[in-house]
Formats: sequence, C-alpha cells, structure tokens
Amino acid sequence: MARRGGAGGRGSLPTKDCAVCGRTITWRKKWERDWDQVRCCSDACRRRARSSAGRGVDAALDEATVRLLEARPASSSICPSEAARAAATELGMEGEGWRELMEPARAAARRLVATGEAEITQGGRVVDPSTARGPIRVRRAR
Repeated sequence: MARRGGAGGRGSLPTKDCAVCGRTITWRKKWERDWDQVRCCSDACRRRARSSAGRGVDAALDEATVRLLEARPASSSICPSEAARAAATELGMEGEGWRELMEPARAAARRLVATGEAEITQGGRVVDPSTARGPIRVRRAR
C-alpha cells in the first residue's frame, strides 16, 4: 500500500522547477548523489535544453508572453495561444504553424511562474502549473 502525506510522504521531499518547462521535479532516491545537478524533469526536456532551436523558440515565447502581459491592464490575463501566435510571427512561421508552439507556450508560462513573474489560472483561480490540465490563462503575479 502506498503512503499518502504524513511525515514520510511525498510532501516532505525536496522539489525544484525544471529549467526547461517549469514543471515541479520531486527528489528521487536514484538522484541522491547528484540532486544538485538535476535540471530537467524528463528526457524530452533534456533534449530540448541541448537544442539551440529549442532555446530560440523558448526565448521568443518568454519575450512574447512578458510583452503581452505588460501591454494589458494588471487585472487581465492572456491565453498561451496569444503568445504562441506572436512568437510564430516573430519566427516567420506561416499559417497554422503557431499550433505546434502551444505546449512550449505553456512551458514558457510555467517558467514565468517559477521566477515569480506570473500566475496560471483556471476559472479565475490560481492553480499549480505542474498539475494544471486543460485551458489555462496567464496573468501577472499579484
């Protein structure tokens, strides 16, 4: 039977944010010796971190998200699709190419949450970016 909560549960384990997507990484026994060097939550994030194209797209999405948030009143929010469309235009992607930037746009929002610059909401309530499923909105941190 799995343990839930309590003194020995997952709640007491150290965590950190993935450097690429912003999801929460929870300590594992196999990382005991090199926990300080763990930066990515998955092999896909590790590959993306090594890819120069991935870094360029991530930077464009981060900048587009911040720029869109700054252009709006402090009480309003944006959809990650707006950032994906803006970044796709900057990167010269045509037509529906912005759709492939949707998950990277959500990752950009999670990175902004990790730095304390933004919050992710669903239904007007702030949610944990690592566990949010479905449509999200991004707003400046309050």
